[in-house]
Amino acid sequence: MRIGDPAAKLSLERFRLLRDMFNRHCGIFFSDESRFLLESRLGERLLHLGLESFDDYYRHLNYHPEREAEVEEAIDILTTNETYFFREDYQLRTFGRDILHDLRDRLAPRRRLMIWSAGCSSGEEAYTIAMLVLDSGLFDGWDVRVFGSDINRKVLARARRAVYGPSSFRATAPDVVARHFGEVEDGYRVNDDVRALCHFGHLNLLDEERLVFVGRADVIFCRNVLIYFDKRAKTRAISLLHDRLSPGGYLLLGHTESLLNLSTEFELCYLSEDLVYRRPEVLHGE
Repeated sequence: MRIGDPAAKLSLERFRLLRDMFNRHCGIFFSDESRFLLESRLGERLLHLGLESFDDYYRHLNYHPEREAEVEEAIDILTTNETYFFREDYQLRTFGRDILHDLRDRLAPRRRLMIWSAGCSSGEEAYTIAMLVLDSGLFDGWDVRVFGSDINRKVLARARRAVYGPSSFRATAPDVVARHFGEVEDGYRVNDDVRALCHFGHLNLLDEERLVFVGRADVIFCRNVLIYFDKRAKTRAISLLHDRLSPGGYLLLGHTESLLNLSTEFELCYLSEDLVYRRPEVLHGE
């Protein structure tokens, strides 16, 4: 099979079958306008696997002994990963000014803080969170953990390497770079004290069984992830995120996202520069 052969064309019917399979697997939804995107990107997989058509590829994804690994490979190819340090800075200021102080006061008896960056891409968000925690000076001597997860294994490898080029620093002040990074041959590497707080793992937000291993988070960042989901998947993902939040914990979404018509389990908090969602505290007697 060669790219451009008639057999390599992705019919609308086959596209919709593939689209629905990926949607069931991880929640991402591709509109009909994305058919040629899938055709061009997944065509490489047909070549790699020696398959003659997308009909063969669909059968491979359903019946081959290594079908699960191939679904993950396809998701790696198809997912979008655009991020940088200190993205949506007004929300991060609210996190540092309001949320961290509240958590320091409420969690002081246990001296343990867990923050989850869901859909962390190549790691910039998780490391940004860790820098803000360190710079706050509020959690010295605490057990602090920042967990970054993504469904794309390739970007997680970049996150663990922790070396970044110029595009990752478009919103980063020079003094922050000087304080938290060291220059290396191919960019800037996150310093060890920041890296020590961060752990990364491959995770599907709709995989309820594996989400249990995340534990309970005090804050969940899930920014610009659910915009790729359909309503069914969004509703399910939000419910699962709610279950992973500690009572009183915060959920931070992207600036274009809301829980309107998706969930009534959260309360809306009006903070200094942003509106965020919060899981209500458990009432006495419950």
